[in-house]
Amino acid sequence: MKKRKIDISVISDAHLGTLECHADELLTYLSSISPKTLILNGDILDIKRFNKNYFPTVHTKVLRKIITLSMKGTEVYYITGNHDDLMRRFAGISLGNLHIVNKLVLNLHGKKAWFFHGDVFDFSIKNARWFAKLGSFGYAFLFIANRMFNWSLKKRGKDKYSLSNKIKKNGKKSLEVTSKFEKSAADIAIENGYDYVVCGHIHQPKKSLHQTSKGSCTYLNSGDWVGNLTALEYSLKRWKVYRYNHDKLSPFFMDEELKNMNMQDLINSIAVAKSKPKKEGETPTDN
Repeated sequence: MKKRKIDISVISDAHLGTLECHADELLTYLSSISPKTLILNGDILDIKRFNKNYFPTVHTKVLRKIITLSMKGTEVYYITGNHDDLMRRFAGISLGNLHIVNKLVLNLHGKKAWFFHGDVFDFSIKNARWFAKLGSFGYAFLFIANRMFNWSLKKRGKDKYSLSNKIKKNGKKSLEVTSKFEKSAADIAIENGYDYVVCGHIHQPKKSLHQTSKGSCTYLNSGDWVGNLTALEYSLKRWKVYRYNHDKLSPFFMDEELKNMNMQDLINSIAVAKSKPKKEGETPTDN
């Protein structure tokens, strides 16, 4: 089947390894596109809730599909999130076209796009704009403060704080929390001269324009593959929210190479990707 060619696809919050994950639909989506760049904006793997007794074959096929895309030339950026934060120790490592980062900046036709998962706001969205005035140091401070805050909660025997969980559990205040999250991300982006800010984390797909006295920025959220089944797509210099349940999708059959795949095949694929020489040219940095 003919695949849709797009410049960038952004997915987040797949939570592979959990019952809530719609892995079949995600695999269908990934099989329907041919992106130049694939950005996995956090919580693709749910390491936080990993159970060795539950990781269905189709979940493994999603991972294999991602690796296959990277081996065929797609630049894949895995941005770490709060459910896969164990991967943050590997930030800066590249395996062929697969790169693990904590955040990412890309130049898109002369406009700067800033990608990060969004759990940095779990610590505080009330003071985020103040932190924004510190530039990149402000983001770094939020990142460190959030980790210290959750470490403190863990020491006291409490669960880590999560805005996404707060939104899901508190329906009445969800719109307010979502709005604060969106505004905080946009304010920081404007303060730092970004034209786009792209997040995940709160499972709320969105595209909106924010303006302040200092400039404007387009806020984008890729949603999730648990309830909304959404992605962000960039093509022809435009962003759109892709909705699996609403956008027409021709029937795609699983790639032949994925039909009889097992975990050992996945491990072997990673080894092959690691041994392949890096392509020439500049790679966007983890700024």
